[in-house]
Amino acid sequence: QLQLVESGGGLVQPGGSLRLSCEASGFTLDSYAIGWFRQAPGKEREGVSCISTSGGITSYADSVKGRFTISRDNAKNTVYLQMNSLKPDDTAVYYCAADSYYYCSGYLSWYNYWGQGTQVTVSL
Repeated sequence: QLQLVESGGGLVQPGGSLRLSCEASGFTLDSYAIGWFRQAPGKEREGVSCISTSGGITSYADSVKGRFTISRDNAKNTVYLQMNSLKPDDTAVYYCAADSYYYCSGYLSWYNYWGQGTQVTVSL
């Protein structure tokens, strides 16, 4: 069974850092593009970042450019989202998603496989 599991969320103060992980089971990630999305209370789910199958192409939402970095370790079947200089506006449930395309996308409809999400809270 194809499954994605996010981890690494938590409570952090403004300016702090977290690294989220998205681990796959039941399939190998090296043939899948991966997207990270987030959903804040009362808001729609939005794209944060994505990475192509090879890792050679990445994309970021304007709101996180220069602060977040997406990477993948296909040997560990895991994709990471390093989040630095966190702000209260980054508070949300973060989801990873996958599908078997080379290129990634910031659109939710691009992906058929989703994790359950991990909560990130940025607060004093």
